[in-house]
Amino acid sequence: MSRSASSRANRRGEPPPSPEPLPSPALDSHTHLDIVVGERPAHGAGDEGWPDEGEVDAEIAAAAAVGIPRLVQVGVDVASSRWSAELAARHPNVLAAVALHPNEAGAGHADEAALAEIDRLAALPRVRAVGETGLDRYRTGPEGWAAQEASFRAHIAIAKRHGVALVIHDRDAHEEILRVLDDEGAPEHTVFHCFSGDVGFAKACVERGHVLSFAGTLTFGNAGYLREAAAIAPPDRLLVETDSPFLTPVPYRGRPNSSRLVPHTVRALAEVTGLELDELCATLTATAERVFGRWEDDQLQ
Repeated sequence: MSRSASSRANRRGEPPPSPEPLPSPALDSHTHLDIVVGERPAHGAGDEGWPDEGEVDAEIAAAAAVGIPRLVQVGVDVASSRWSAELAARHPNVLAAVALHPNEAGAGHADEAALAEIDRLAALPRVRAVGETGLDRYRTGPEGWAAQEASFRAHIAIAKRHGVALVIHDRDAHEEILRVLDDEGAPEHTVFHCFSGDVGFAKACVERGHVLSFAGTLTFGNAGYLREAAAIAPPDRLLVETDSPFLTPVPYRGRPNSSRLVPHTVRALAEVTGLELDELCATLTATAERVFGRWEDDQLQ
């Protein structure tokens, strides 16, 4: 998710209460802790002004308390990618993904130096994915599409070079995303973050071996097409996420999101798939470890 004023408007109001804990551990495959606890610095501001470690640790602990001890912290530019890698290096509950968001690329920020830094970060042991990268036909106009695609292709190459997962941002660009992936050859593990397609697109992704990650949008009243898509996917091709602080699930839509609210989405996914909650949690965890590798097991049981 890009850091626009309209995005920040989606997290007004008081944070919702924590839900009932899950019966078994699950995970949040995509969060932005740097802006869950405050405004991250604007592009070009450098590495200063990031959230207090204690506040970040409190958010991670709150997620663990409701059965979400595994988080993937996601970068969207050089500065947030560095911050994500540093957090993962010091915290056993967190792995990192690093990238230049497609809207960063569309704005001209995916230059050679920035891509080289993402490449460097992707080699770190606790960085397990390159993303979020992809294409966004909503916020970036046609004048930025070529730059987005070039950046996307470069990120695919970085993920494959380091043997890590690829996390895709896909907004209004389903067919273009598949075209680029087919052309470049997708990494072994490719995740469609905040999956937004219908049944037909879900089938096309699953046939290619990709993983569909569902956010709080799965719970929205107007998202029947997402529930239909989730229902046809094999359980081992599913993940859950928050994209926090955005996309808060029902019944708290429009209020600030955080990883501790994942249980709402997990319970909705259990209803859609017909799986028992324990079984779904175990399957989600196994899929996350297949895609991202293992967290610190002895501290998460």
